Amino acid sequence: MTNITLSMENETYSAMKKYSEIKWSEFIRKAIKQRIEELDKIEQSRNNEGILTMLASEHTLKKDWDNKKDERWDHV
Repeated sequence: MTNITLSMENETYSAMKKYSEIKWSEFIRKAIKQRIEELDKIEQSRNNEGILTMLASEHTLKKDWDNKKDERWDHV
C-alpha cells in the first residue's frame, strides 16, 4: 500500500480530532475510491456515447449508400 500526505486547514484538522473514533484514513480511502469509480463510469458513458454515435452514423450512411433508387448514385 502506498502512503500519501495531504494538507488541510487547521480548523478542519481540529474538527477531525473532535471525532477521534472515526478512522479518517479509512474514510478518505473509501471517498477517493468512490470518486474514481464515479469518474470511470462517466468516462465509460462518454466512450459508449461515441461508439453509439459512430454506429448510428454508419447505419445512416450505409442506408443512404445502399439506396439504389436514388439517382444521385448513378453517376458516382
